[in-house]
Amino acid sequence: MIERIPTGTTDVLGEGPVWDRAAAVLWWIDIEGKGLRRLDPSVGHVETWDLPEPAGSLTPTVTGPLLMAVRSGFATFDPTTGATQMIARPEADRTGNRFNDGKTDRQGRFWAGSMDASAEERSGALYRFDLDGSVTRHLDGLGIPNSLAWSPDGTTMYFAESLDRTIYAFDYDPATGTPSGQRVFATIPGPGVPDGSTVDAAGYLWNAEYFGWRIVRYAPDGSIDRVIEMPTASPTCCAFGGDDLATLYITSSSADVPSGSSEQPDAGGLFATNPGVSGLPETPFGGRFAT
Repeated sequence: MIERIPTGTTDVLGEGPVWDRAAAVLWWIDIEGKGLRRLDPSVGHVETWDLPEPAGSLTPTVTGPLLMAVRSGFATFDPTTGATQMIARPEADRTGNRFNDGKTDRQGRFWAGSMDASAEERSGALYRFDLDGSVTRHLDGLGIPNSLAWSPDGTTMYFAESLDRTIYAFDYDPATGTPSGQRVFATIPGPGVPDGSTVDAAGYLWNAEYFGWRIVRYAPDGSIDRVIEMPTASPTCCAFGGDDLATLYITSSSADVPSGSSEQPDAGGLFATNPGVSGLPETPFGGRFAT
C-alpha cells in the first residue's frame, strides 16, 4: 500500500531522498522549487529551507553540514544557520549545466552527475567528490545522469542514462573509487524513464520510473522482481528509511501536470510504503572540504 505523507507541501520536482540515520530524519530536495526539506517522522514535522540556487542531490556528512550538488557545483549547507558555501565549481566552463542525481559510495565518497539544464544537450558528466576534497570527472558527454547506487559490498556501481532509458552496472573498486567494465543492466521500453534508485539489503535495485507510474525492483541479474504501482505518473527517486530501514520513501514531480489541473492530485507528494524488505544505511560523506 502506497501512502502519501502529509507534509503540507507539493514539490515541483522532488528528488534525492536520503535517510539521515544519525538524526533519524529524511532529507530531500525540490529542484525546481529551490527548496530543501527535512521530515522528522517521529512527530510528522516537515521543515523547509529556501536555497540560493537549485540543488540536485545531497548527503549528510560526518562533520555536520550537508554536502550538496547544486547548479554551479558542490556546496555545503548548514541547516542550523541556513548558510550555503560553495566549495568546488568543476563546471565553471559549462554555464548551461546543472547538477542532478548524486549519492555516496560505501566508503563515503560523494558522486554526482551534471546535465544540460534544458535536457537538450549531452553536455553532462559524472563527478567523484573525494574524501580529501578533490573532484574527479568521469563519463563525459552525458544527457541525464541518474540512478547512482552501489551493491551491498560496494563492488558494483549502478548508473542510468535517462535519455537512453538504460541502467548500467560497473565493476567498482572500493579502494580507489574507480568504475570499470560498463555493461547494460536493464533497459526500459517506455513510457517510463529510469530516474533515481536505491539498493536494499538483499542487493536488489529499486528504481523510480519517471512517466512510468511505477517503482521497479530489479534482481542483481537485471531481471524484474517486483513492480509497485504509483498514484502519480512521475516518481523520481526512492530511499529506505526509518529506525529499521523498512520504509521506502518516494519523491515525485508535479512539473508535467498542467497548472490548475485536477489530474494527478498527488503529483509532487512524498510517499511511503513498507515493501517487506529492508534497506541499507547510507554512508555519510566522510571526508573534508577543500578551503
